[in-house]
Amino acid sequence: MRYRTRTYYTDAQKAVMWERWKQGWTLHQIAQLFDRAHTSVQGILSRTGGIRPPRRTRCPTALTLAEREEISRAMAEGQSIRSIAARLGRAPSTISRELRRNGGRAAYRASEADRTAWDRALRPKCCKLARDRALAKLVTDKLRLLWSPEQIAGWLKSVHPHDESCRVSHETIYRSLFIQARGALKKELLQHLRRTRGMRRSRHHTQKTDIHGQIVDAVSISERPASVEDRAVPGHWEGDLLFGTSNSQIATLVERQTRYLMLVKVAAKDTETVVDALIKTTRKLPLELYKSLTWDRGKEMAGHKRFTLATDIKVYFCDPRSPWQRGSNENTNGLLRQYFPKGIDISSYSQAKLNAVARQLNERPRKTLGFQTPAERFSQTVALTD
Repeated sequence: MRYRTRTYYTDAQKAVMWERWKQGWTLHQIAQLFDRAHTSVQGILSRTGGIRPPRRTRCPTALTLAEREEISRAMAEGQSIRSIAARLGRAPSTISRELRRNGGRAAYRASEADRTAWDRALRPKCCKLARDRALAKLVTDKLRLLWSPEQIAGWLKSVHPHDESCRVSHETIYRSLFIQARGALKKELLQHLRRTRGMRRSRHHTQKTDIHGQIVDAVSISERPASVEDRAVPGHWEGDLLFGTSNSQIATLVERQTRYLMLVKVAAKDTETVVDALIKTTRKLPLELYKSLTWDRGKEMAGHKRFTLATDIKVYFCDPRSPWQRGSNENTNGLLRQYFPKGIDISSYSQAKLNAVARQLNERPRKTLGFQTPAERFSQTVALTD
């Protein structure tokens, strides 16, 4: 019977793995570098949840290997502890303690003592959430409300500006989720994150493909006024379709200044159906709060001229394969995947259900708003227009 040999990686190879992982390589691509199975690479990276462990370094005041070798030679020559300490510029108690920990005068060996000291120095620090169970419960409750770790951290800081004991960084929350050995947060909470993968990955930007066709008389985003670009004036929106299976979709609209979200039930993705739904939705708001709409190059907005004639709202189109030009909408669509994951039919969701989802997102604090909520900012804007 043939047994598979265990795969071992050197520290240098592991460093290469972490660098490629940070750059966004897949497990299969990394494994090809070493001619190994991707599962062997996954085993290395998953131990710390895809988060590169910090590089271990020796304490500057610790005895070095060279000093330990000097101690070993001095012991063989029969020198006293005080004379060794004077030669090394160390306290006699340091030399005495070193000998006591490593076999005494007769059995002391420099290399073995150095290795033992390195192993002994590894003392995992208990994280804040593992120590403070009340704070961990609060974080857990907010995660179950689909708040992101950054939103939780920012909200805690705004609520407790002068009490650091009631605050925790978003990085600590992420590490407590991905590194289960910390024993702070349950692994099941990962499903409440925006991305539900079990290991941290590099950020990727989803790019639209060339299947998006040409739109007649499309006004480029480059012609959009500067007041729209700097978000100085409210009422400028970004939009797109969020797709599900079975040819299902919903329209997503995000106000650029306040990040306020509106969801629109759309029966089909043809331009007539989409434009009709958008016209109906825009008429629910005062004209002062709906001045322009920026869309991608999807053919569903081929009827943009009819939309503009009906609403007096100018439509601008992003450049091909440039979704970052409507970044607020792209980010919000990512958040919506927590509610409408890929692979489900979203046609069964009523407009009332879509409104409930939009309301929950609008009541989540945002870092870009100083951890206020889009609903709060939008209400302030509505009050100013009355």
